[in-house]
Amino acid sequence: MELRQLRCFVAVAEELHFGRAAERLLLGQPAVSQQVKSLERELKVELFDRSPRYVRLTPAGERFLPAARNVLTAEDAARALAADLAAPAVLRLGTITGLGERLDLILDTYQRRAPGVHVELHAAPVRERLARLADGRLDAAFVRGAIAESSPELRFLPIWQDELLLALPARHPLAERPEVDLAELADLPLRLTERRNHPALVDLVTDACRQAGFRPVLGPAHSTLQDTLAAIGTGTPMWTVVYAANARMINARRVAFRPCRTPLALPTSLAVRRSAPLPRLLVEACRQTSGLTCDDQDS
Repeated sequence: MELRQLRCFVAVAEELHFGRAAERLLLGQPAVSQQVKSLERELKVELFDRSPRYVRLTPAGERFLPAARNVLTAEDAARALAADLAAPAVLRLGTITGLGERLDLILDTYQRRAPGVHVELHAAPVRERLARLADGRLDAAFVRGAIAESSPELRFLPIWQDELLLALPARHPLAERPEVDLAELADLPLRLTERRNHPALVDLVTDACRQAGFRPVLGPAHSTLQDTLAAIGTGTPMWTVVYAANARMINARRVAFRPCRTPLALPTSLAVRRSAPLPRLLVEACRQTSGLTCDDQDS
């Protein structure tokens, strides 16, 4: 009996569909079917009642499912412990702006599970962050948005979606609305960081404006979020975008944060080197905030 056989059996038992189980396991459907059949031959019992219209567990399959799950749970625990034992004395983590209290939650969760590891936080633009990761100066790094020119030696593990809010003067008429249509901002200057600093963010916002039917009027590029919000707070008609996690921590009475009627969000990933052991405890700490598990699909 092999672990891969049990993983295939549990996936089919939970999905009650060989195709969906194969997608979940990132395998071909024939491979999943073969593993289940091999398991049935070893056990000398049929675990599934198969028909062209449905798949369901036999009584034997129902009795075997809890035991199979227990084995896989024990495997996960063993892997997590091994990762903990192999973890470096220092974890060098590349960070991004706008994490808000989420970063504190991640670090608290991680350090409860790996109390002997000291976490060093390193902030840098995305390309420099990925270069440091690729050459070993970082152990992992947060990255927002799709990385079209990523190095082949890196992989990106999806962990959550970062919602963006619109920031505009609190005295502007649009600030009285619970949500704002992006097209209503067409005549207001947009203040964003330069694209080279955050291409994923700039492309997301400008593409959304084009889909809303206008080309944004770009105001001066902001040097810091604090300076931009201070300028917006003077009441001069202009707008920008702010990560929702950041907005919850900002006390700016003269600035209103409103959701966009067509939601804006950037996918956030944890980038790691393919050649290094997967930092499972860190991944689990990250995904705990979004309800994902370490067995979810990688990219």
